[in-house]
Amino acid sequence: MRGSTLAMAATALALAMPAVAAPADDFKALTDEYWAFVMRENPVFASMLGKRDYDDRLDDISLAAQDRRAAEYGRFLARLERIPDAGLSPADRVNKAILKRGLAEAVEGNRFGQRMMLFTNRSGWHQNIAGLADALTFRTAADYDNYLKRLAAYPALNDEALKISARALAEGYVLPCVALDGVEQTISGVIPADPTKSRLYAPFAAERPKTVPAADWTALQTRARTLIDGDLRAAYARHLAWYSGSYKPKCATKVGASSLPGGKAYYESRIRSHTTTKLSADEIHALGLKEVARIRAEMEQVAKKAGFASRAAMIADLRTNPKYYAKTPEELMQATARELKKIDGKMPSLFTVLPRLPYGIREIPAETAEGTTTAYYNQGSPENGIAGTYYVNTSKLNQRPLWEIPPLSVHEAVPGHHHQIALQQELPQPEWRRYGTFFTAFVEGWGLYSERLGIEMGLYDTPAKDMGRLSYEMWRATRLVVDTGLHAKGWSKDRAIAFMTDNSALSAANIEAEVNRYIADPGQALAYKLGELKIRELRARAEQQLGGKFDLRSFHDAVLGQGSVPLDTLETQINAWISAEGARRS
Repeated sequence: MRGSTLAMAATALALAMPAVAAPADDFKALTDEYWAFVMRENPVFASMLGKRDYDDRLDDISLAAQDRRAAEYGRFLARLERIPDAGLSPADRVNKAILKRGLAEAVEGNRFGQRMMLFTNRSGWHQNIAGLADALTFRTAADYDNYLKRLAAYPALNDEALKISARALAEGYVLPCVALDGVEQTISGVIPADPTKSRLYAPFAAERPKTVPAADWTALQTRARTLIDGDLRAAYARHLAWYSGSYKPKCATKVGASSLPGGKAYYESRIRSHTTTKLSADEIHALGLKEVARIRAEMEQVAKKAGFASRAAMIADLRTNPKYYAKTPEELMQATARELKKIDGKMPSLFTVLPRLPYGIREIPAETAEGTTTAYYNQGSPENGIAGTYYVNTSKLNQRPLWEIPPLSVHEAVPGHHHQIALQQELPQPEWRRYGTFFTAFVEGWGLYSERLGIEMGLYDTPAKDMGRLSYEMWRATRLVVDTGLHAKGWSKDRAIAFMTDNSALSAANIEAEVNRYIADPGQALAYKLGELKIRELRARAEQQLGGKFDLRSFHDAVLGQGSVPLDTLETQINAWISAEGARRS
C-alpha cells in the first residue's frame, strides 16, 4: 500500500513539473528566435530574402539601435552557452559553434568607436539606397508603393547618419585624407539634373507591369519623380555640404587604424574576424613577404619563357601595350561575356553539383566606378527571382587590361563567388546558415583558389594571361604585407602603392583604388590569401593521403558542401571527408 502511494505521488509530481526541453529543441528554438530577430532588425535584408513583412521599412542605423541589437545578441549568446553539446547532432554542434562565434564578434564589434564610421570613398548609406532597387522585386503596385515609402524614409536616415558621422568626427574616428578620392562624386552623382536618370528612379523607367493599371503607373512615376527631385535631392545636398564643409577639412593625416582611438585592439579584432585565425599582424606580414618572394620567382620564369629580359620588362609591356586594352566599354563587356561562357562550359569537369541560380554581368554605376575596385559580385535571391550579378568596371579603360579578365571572372562569377554563394543558398541547412553566414576567409579564399582552377580549365593559354594570373595571386600576397604594414607598422599610403607597383602587374588606377580600400576597411584584405592557402593545403593533404582514390570534383563538393565556415572548421570537415573517402573507395 505504501509503495503504491509513493508511486502515485511520484507520478503526480512528474506531471506537475514542466518538461525539460532536449538540447536539440532548445537550440532549434533559439536559432528560430535569433533569425526572426535578424529579419526584424534588417528589413531590407528580409525583403531580399522574399520575406514581405517589412517591405516598407529601412534599417534603423542609430547608435541606440546598435546597442539594443548588441545587448540582444549577448542574451542569445548566454542562452547558447547553456545548451550542452552532448545532446546535439554533429551538424548542430557545428552550427552552435558558428553561431557562437558570430554572436561574440557582433557583441565585441559594437564596443569600438569605429562602428560610427559609416562610409568610405566607394560605399555608405547614400550608395546603399541608390542600389536598393537592384535587390528587390517589382511585380505589383504594392511593391512600387513600398519602395517609394522606403525612399520617403531616406531623408530621416540620412540625417541620422550625418549625426553619427559628426560624432565620429568629434571623437577622432575619421578616415585619412589620402583615402577620400571621389567621395563627392559618390554623393552628387546619385541624382543628376534629370531625376529620371537616377538609379533611384530605375524601377519606374522600366516597362509598366501588366499587374499595374496605366493610371496607377502614371501616378507612381509622378510620385517617384517628385520625391527624388525634392526631398531626396535636398537630403543628398545636405550630405554633400556636410562632407565638403565639415568632414573633409578635418580628415586624418595618419593612415593606419592603429592611429585611431583604440585602434590597435580594433585591428586585432578585425584580423581575428576576417581570417578566423589567431595569427598576429607580424606573423601575417612575414607570411606575405614569403609568398611575394615565391610568386615573384614564378613570374620571372614566365617572363623568360615569353622572351622578355626580365619580369619587369614583361610587366611594362603588359601595362602599356595597346593590344591589351579595350577601346570601348562594350568591347570590355563583350570580352568578359565570351570568357564567362568558356568558363561555364568547364564547370562540370570540376564539380558534380552546380547551382540552379544563374548570374549576369553589369557595369559598375558611373558615380562610384572611378574610385572603386576593378569588379565585384552581388549575390542573387532565389526567393525573389533575382540572379547573381558580376559587376565590371568600365571606367579608365586604359587601366583595365584584357589579360586580367580570366582570373577576375573565375573569382567573381564561377567557380568563385557566384558558384559558392548560390550553392550555399540551396543547402539543406537552416536559413540563418544559408543566408546569414559568410566568413571572409572562406568566401574570399575560395574566390582566390578559383583563380588557380583556371589553370586546370586551360584559361591561361598565353604568356600574358599566365602572367596576369600570377599578378592576381601576387596582388593578394602583397595585401598581407600592405594591410599589416598600413595598420600595424606605420606604413604610408605611398609606401603601400610602391610595394604593390613593384611586385604586381596591376595598373596604377587599380593599385590606387585598392590601397584606399585597405585603408578604409582594415583586415578584410588579409582573408583572401590565408583562405586560399588553407584550401590548397587541404587539397594537397587529400591528394597525398588518397593517392589514386582522390577525385577533384568530390573534393570541391566537400569544400563547398557545408557552406561558409571558419578555416579550422573547414579543416576538421575535410579531414573527416578524407577518412570517409578512403574507407568508401576501399
